[in-house]
Amino acid sequence: MKYLALWCAALSAFAVAQAHAEGAPAGNSVTIYGLLDAGVSYVSNEGGSKNVKFDDGIFVPNLLGFKGTEDLGGGLHAVFNLVDQFSLGTGSIISGQGLFGRNAYVGLVSDRYGSVTLGNQYDFMTDSLFFGHDDAAMEVGGLYNFRAGPFSKIAIPGNPPFAQQFDWDRMAGATVNSSIKYQSPSVGGFKFGALYGFGGVPGSFGSGNSVSFGANYDNGPFGMAAAYTEVKYLTAGAPEVGIRNWGVGAHYRFDNITTTALVTTVRNTSNGGAIAEGEVGGNWLFDPQWQIGADYMYMKGDAFLNNNHAHQITTVLDYFLSKRTTVYVEGVYQRTNDGAQALINGVLDADGTSSGPSQFIGRVGVETRF
Repeated sequence: MKYLALWCAALSAFAVAQAHAEGAPAGNSVTIYGLLDAGVSYVSNEGGSKNVKFDDGIFVPNLLGFKGTEDLGGGLHAVFNLVDQFSLGTGSIISGQGLFGRNAYVGLVSDRYGSVTLGNQYDFMTDSLFFGHDDAAMEVGGLYNFRAGPFSKIAIPGNPPFAQQFDWDRMAGATVNSSIKYQSPSVGGFKFGALYGFGGVPGSFGSGNSVSFGANYDNGPFGMAAAYTEVKYLTAGAPEVGIRNWGVGAHYRFDNITTTALVTTVRNTSNGGAIAEGEVGGNWLFDPQWQIGADYMYMKGDAFLNNNHAHQITTVLDYFLSKRTTVYVEGVYQRTNDGAQALINGVLDADGTSSGPSQFIGRVGVETRF
């Protein structure tokens, strides 16, 4: 159980955004931290061809972060968090992100009243559901096990134009710019939060804005969460596009087995496209150095998305070399309806969509943290 707890802590460092909500450490400190992941992936059908490639940031993202806290007395703390995501293969910042595009916020934390933070930060689809340990992707599959498939017509702005449904439920760590977020302390196992992102449009307070809400309950081995997010995207010369997400999830931890269940949805209010998914997963620490996990996911689009659907199965075997470093073997298989083209999340090349209804990825990788 010790290694399981350490592993969960490493994956939760994926953002460290929740650290302030759990209480800042006493005194003053500045910490440099990070995650690194690299490996070799085999893709059975990437644009009609097999591919063996170096791929990084899969099981966990490659992050370099700086966080700090200052004790202001009376149970009040000042906190900040700056996180950069980069490609380990090239050393460059992830395309489309700035230097601290993963997280950049400053705020105040009260031991009694909770936290208020301001900046570029996660909404509650990530904070409540993913960091609430209700998404199997945290321990089974990472980026490959977030949501994607034959749903490009959903047309979420900001995603690659060849795959506008990548991470359509925002749980891989999408952020809200220019936002203010409140997170309550935990009372009797309950906590809640709210976020507002400013659109910045003169004379139109509601244009381009974002809202998000989340609630969690944790009681020993059992936990559950719910979240809602709406983001309005503004593009020059085009109508505003609204994307709505909601989700509910739960987990239960036995002695050395953790089970998860999750339901998430998305709706594009501009074109009417919608997707829903349900999944169940689990992982078993059958030895202090070995862990195995599996997850099944079903995704379904509405009539606007041609009623396309997809089944996905993910499995992973972890070997803990130390408290910080893990090697793993992973397999992911997605099958869509006939006439649709499979696309596993994280196959980021412009021609990465399968030429048919199935796609498989096998991967061997290594992950470490500092």
